[in-house]
Amino acid sequence: MQHKIEIVQTLLEALPYIKKFRDEIIVIKYGGSAQESEELKAKFAQDIVLLHTVGMRPVVVHGGGKNITRLLSDLGVDTRFIDGQRVTTREVMRVAEMVLSGEINKEIVALLNSQGARAVGISGKDANFLEAIPKDSENFGYTGVIEQINTEIVDNILDDGFVPVIAPIAGSQTLGHPGFNINADLAASRIAVALGARKILFLTDTPGVLDGEGKLIPTLTIDQTRRLKEEEVIRGGMIPKVDACIDALRGGVKKAHIIDGRVEHSLLLEILTSSGIGTCIEL
Repeated sequence: MQHKIEIVQTLLEALPYIKKFRDEIIVIKYGGSAQESEELKAKFAQDIVLLHTVGMRPVVVHGGGKNITRLLSDLGVDTRFIDGQRVTTREVMRVAEMVLSGEINKEIVALLNSQGARAVGISGKDANFLEAIPKDSENFGYTGVIEQINTEIVDNILDDGFVPVIAPIAGSQTLGHPGFNINADLAASRIAVALGARKILFLTDTPGVLDGEGKLIPTLTIDQTRRLKEEEVIRGGMIPKVDACIDALRGGVKKAHIIDGRVEHSLLLEILTSSGIGTCIEL
């Protein structure tokens, strides 16, 4: 009986958040170990299905950097990074699109559908959803920055009761152009702003933003985050994540969260409980 009472208490704790975020768009950047472990994949899919079932409108934007790097290695193609972002040559662009828009996107769609969601996979090239320009063609090649977002296709997917799953490949207005590889964190941020999302969450392989002693920082403001960057407490691959959080907040998203995707049901713990599990960044 005590176990049953604890279940009811858990549901009651979640109820205010279910009411608060009902009909709200929640953008989730899916990556890291949560995208690698078969067990964590299933838990992630269950989380998305539950959020959708209780009336939230989840939008999944996924990465796939490890898969891209592995395939590039198998093909003998060199790859390198600058400040956590991949330099995209024409060869790398072909592989990135193959992995992101093909292999990974459809795997996530199938996973969500197997758990009872109705998911639809697209890339930024579909219906000109994402249009980009070069970030710095001399240094980054076909790595792009999003210039325009045409939300109609995703709005329609959401209105029809489906879960959009988005690969961060953008199109170009130049005829015959191969397109652009977009950093998935920054893509998620821009998409969240364009869709008017209430929240954005980034699944990572760390508990969240850590201080100089390696301890989790539960909450941060934009100014505090910028200071940590200047002091190089925030560095490497965490830089594009916090930059994406700041961009989303400045664009109107209420809260941005960096959470540990290695923890089972991390999405539910962050969205539906008072304590949360990661770092929440807000204005």
